[in-house]
Amino acid sequence: MKITLLVVGKTNESYLIEAIGIFDKRLKHYVPFQIEVIPELKNAKNMPITQQKEKEAEAILKQLQETDEVILLDETGTQYSSKGFAEMIEKKMTMGVKRLVFVVGGPYGFAPSVYERAQKKMSFSKMTFSHQLIRLIFIEQVYRAMTILKGEPYHHE
Repeated sequence: MKITLLVVGKTNESYLIEAIGIFDKRLKHYVPFQIEVIPELKNAKNMPITQQKEKEAEAILKQLQETDEVILLDETGTQYSSKGFAEMIEKKMTMGVKRLVFVVGGPYGFAPSVYERAQKKMSFSKMTFSHQLIRLIFIEQVYRAMTILKGEPYHHE
């Protein structure tokens, strides 16, 4: 199974880029992983929010393949413990999912069409994180999930 993190807008902060790179390198030993970046909209400040969400939705949906299992990172989604997240990923692997795509939307969330395409919503916390920071949190948790599944000592209970 391949895991993809689909995000709107690039990561600008060098310390986040470096940290994401560290976990990306570690993760390659366990599972094919990639981050796909959808460019931020041009002139977004001059657009109504609904139009921004619709344009982002078009770009997100273009990146998805018909067979993708899609999970939106959304504040209203299911929350998992690290072990529960690992178990969910393992279940997707055993079900034969070819590509598991997690999506981080733009600053105003997702358009209805993206919610309709997704199989699931997931939340990392009741707190709100910046769109750039959640990328680091996400990749660290995927790495943690892989070490849990392999019985390695990175995660302690």
